[in-house]
Amino acid sequence: MTQNLNTDICIIGAGITGLTLAYHLKKKGKRVTVIEKSAKVGGVIQTIKEDGFIYESGPNTGVLSNPELVELFEELDGVTLETANADSKKRWILKNNTFHALPSGLMGGIMTPLFSFSDKLRILGEPWRKSGTDPHETLADLVRRRMGKSFLNYAIDPFISGIYAGDPEEIITKYALPKLYDLEQKYGSFIRGAIKKSKEPKTDRDKKATKEVFSAENGLHNLVYALEDAIGKENIILNCQQSVIIPQENGFKVTGVVGDSDPIEIQSDKVVSTVPSPEIDTLIPFAPKEDVEAIRQLVYAKVVQVVLGYNNWKGIKLDAFGGLIPRLENRKVLGILFPSSIFKSRSPKDGALLSVFVGGMRHPEIFDLPDNELLSLALETVKQTLKSDSDPELKRVFRYKHAIPQYTATTPDRLAAIERIEKKYPGLILAGNIRDGIGMADRVKQAYELSKLLTN
Repeated sequence: MTQNLNTDICIIGAGITGLTLAYHLKKKGKRVTVIEKSAKVGGVIQTIKEDGFIYESGPNTGVLSNPELVELFEELDGVTLETANADSKKRWILKNNTFHALPSGLMGGIMTPLFSFSDKLRILGEPWRKSGTDPHETLADLVRRRMGKSFLNYAIDPFISGIYAGDPEEIITKYALPKLYDLEQKYGSFIRGAIKKSKEPKTDRDKKATKEVFSAENGLHNLVYALEDAIGKENIILNCQQSVIIPQENGFKVTGVVGDSDPIEIQSDKVVSTVPSPEIDTLIPFAPKEDVEAIRQLVYAKVVQVVLGYNNWKGIKLDAFGGLIPRLENRKVLGILFPSSIFKSRSPKDGALLSVFVGGMRHPEIFDLPDNELLSLALETVKQTLKSDSDPELKRVFRYKHAIPQYTATTPDRLAAIERIEKKYPGLILAGNIRDGIGMADRVKQAYELSKLLTN
């Protein structure tokens, strides 16, 4: 027998975007129903506690880059914001099999072995270079033009591997790093723009965006569960498969199957999708095929995370955020994160917790390697770069086929297609990581902005 529900707004997907949106809408007095295909809320955000370790099977950290994210923590019960330890602010970059701290100031930039002498001089001249005129310029072209090749190879390339698991030769700055793009376009220079922006007056609300690295105490799942409690579990339907949106004369009907065989129909005034691009065609079969195909052109980096937990760490001192590995170092590992150095209680007192990331756009073929080969690759990299010969007590492998969307040259067509579909079917919103950025802060801000749009 079909279950029939009526709601003001149906949200498809119970990841961080869908949950945050539902929370804000419910707070504004709207009836919301969230449907999720898996058995848990949170999407890729999942925390595991095991044998004295607390580790994430999805994203490990975020950045407090907007006040909306900070305010979410302030408002929710049952979750406490945790920012990174002060001594973990350093970022290491591998060069010639040795990690070096990425410089943060002028003197460090002059002394570092990461950049060539000519590029150090070139960086000093960055404020006086002409602004670019191509809005679709790749990040690699932009950095070579303004900062030099070694800066691209040993700063930007590993940075993009760490954030996007991507390729700076393919990523479009305007869409992937809009704040960086705006610095050049508005101020004519990264350096001059950063200095001027630092002097601009900020409201008390703006000051909440400290740019600090964050998690939640005892794991990011606490943020997800706090959202679930605030929304009400009765407003979230899990294990809902085969979801389809059907436009009606007044509003929309969303159909699906709960569990093995229980059909459900949800009548709603408005519908918000937060699903990734590979699922969009079956969700909106009524949309023009060319527009759906433009959305599905979005490519996702395939990433593997190998979690290693040591009860007694005997390698080099891990007084950093982690170490990134540039393409020129010819390794298949993108980088190693040190969660136990960043946050408290993530490992036993004398131990260490590492997250080794492999694959990405650089080596997509690694995704399909068996677990034992992935573990061997991770352990060998740790041995060679962090000087640890001991075998970890905890070894876990997590694969993400659609880990991180790549904002490349297809982005303008995708955004235009989304706009056409939403215009043709008022009340339908296509959200999630197919637009507006990839980080947790981006997702929370998108949800906040959509909640205002949907309640005006």
